[in-house]
Amino acid sequence: MTSHKDALNSERGSSRFRRQQTSDRRGRRRESFAEYVHRCWPLWVMVLPAIVFVAIFHYGPMYGIQLAFRDFDFTKGLTGGKWVGFHYFRQFFASPMFKPLIINTVRISLWTLVMGFIAPIILALLINQIHSGKVKGFVQTITYMPHFISTVVIVAMINLFLTPSSGLLTRFLAFLHVVNPNFMGDPAAFTPIYWISEVWQHMGWNSIIYLAALSSVDTALYEAARMDGAGRFQLIRYIDIPAILPTAGILLILNMGGVLNVGFEKVFLMQNTLNLPASEVISTYTYKIGILQNQFSYSTAIGLFNTVINLIFLVTANQISKRISDTSIF
Repeated sequence: MTSHKDALNSERGSSRFRRQQTSDRRGRRRESFAEYVHRCWPLWVMVLPAIVFVAIFHYGPMYGIQLAFRDFDFTKGLTGGKWVGFHYFRQFFASPMFKPLIINTVRISLWTLVMGFIAPIILALLINQIHSGKVKGFVQTITYMPHFISTVVIVAMINLFLTPSSGLLTRFLAFLHVVNPNFMGDPAAFTPIYWISEVWQHMGWNSIIYLAALSSVDTALYEAARMDGAGRFQLIRYIDIPAILPTAGILLILNMGGVLNVGFEKVFLMQNTLNLPASEVISTYTYKIGILQNQFSYSTAIGLFNTVINLIFLVTANQISKRISDTSIF
């Protein structure tokens, strides 16, 4: 009888404890949210201008996506015009420009993506091996300064060095009879010129985030590895590279979201009638079709197709990275 009463009291006590625990959790949730709002409202106020900016200039224009499915009429506004569905998408897929545009865009973008991804990592690993703080700071400053040069100036520099008539490099090579000096007019040379100049301009700036990741590595790991007889290549292979792999994975996923987003300004400024077969990409073709020829619905459909493909690349890269290395952005 006593044991039965004890068991009953124990069960009642456990039930009260569970109810009290549930009530405490609910109370903590309500209280923690109130405390969070009270504590973090200055941060939300600080970030509010950025939220408003993104909402107005990034999400607001998405209202115009419907132009891709309408026969746009100036007199009826964005919501006017006859609904034509996927007519302009089918027109783009059947266009003789579809295949050259995709090939040119993917070729330029992949070369820029791959080399622009590898070069900052190599540069960061090399800079990390410099022991002198002054020398390291000097090298960093020199390497990321080109990032602040405008696109117009970069293209002017390219023309200065590669123009057949007055280019410094082309005149020197022509004097040596090494190669054909007309680089800017050679379609086969357009892609190398683009990605080499792009990597040179941005690899120093992009290496900063890898240097930040390397700076968080415990120096005791280097000392222990040196005591075990590891050289510089072993330190890079077994300490530095594993330290930056998560960062590299995240950046690669983000870059995959812009596979088809080849920079419009630089490509457009580098174009000429001779290299046009290799330099016409989706962004420049959209500009010429939409702005110069006033085919707004057609150009919107092309731009929407470009965005959807980029989104597919982003989601696919994220899922692959998540399964392989548990590194993902969502």
